[in-house]
Amino acid sequence: MPEASDHNTRAGAAFDGPMADVHEAGARVEALIAELAELGPHGTRSKAEELVRVLVGLYGEALERVMRTVTGAEAAEVLHRLTTDDLVSGLLIVHDLHPLGTADRVLGALEEVRPHLGLHDGGVELVGVDPSGVVRLRLEGTCHGCPSSRLTVTGAIERAITRAAPEVTRVDVEGLDHDDGIDGRAGRHDHHHGTASEPSNGHGAGRPLLQIQRRPPGPCPVPEEIS
Repeated sequence: MPEASDHNTRAGAAFDGPMADVHEAGARVEALIAELAELGPHGTRSKAEELVRVLVGLYGEALERVMRTVTGAEAAEVLHRLTTDDLVSGLLIVHDLHPLGTADRVLGALEEVRPHLGLHDGGVELVGVDPSGVVRLRLEGTCHGCPSSRLTVTGAIERAITRAAPEVTRVDVEGLDHDDGIDGRAGRHDHHHGTASEPSNGHGAGRPLLQIQRRPPGPCPVPEEIS
């Protein structure tokens, strides 16, 4: 059994600086819960999971109230700054509160990488986003024909889309083999990557503690200034 001081050091390591990745935070929560299960008696894990759910529900409600306040036209600049912050944007997606849908955020990510694509005399077009979270793209120009350029370009696209829309499960590029498509979960094929979930004991098995939603809802209005 590890020493308490060692456990506390490792537990605190996740909070030594800003946690800029929601997936990373979810994975750390899952690891800490697993450690608690090893350290404590039976039932420790379920209590830890209940604690996480209560905390997530609490800050989720707080975020919802914030979004109700900043969706008026007069708060457009504040809303823009919130939704362009990677950490805040990720939490809004977790709680199904982000004012922009998956397709809009993917388009924004593609706009970010267009200057990079231009260096390779190419471009990219969004073909569509299906309900399962798969994004379909079409490469244009040299990006489509040159293998080395294609590899460089798809890597840049992967990073941009994963950052802007972590709920995307896969990016399929026309002209590439299906196995060469971009996995939006960084190569992980388990459904709840980046989330802490309950053990497979038949009682809520696999239900995530930190859930990345498939598609943000529509009711939250977006001021014209940021749409």
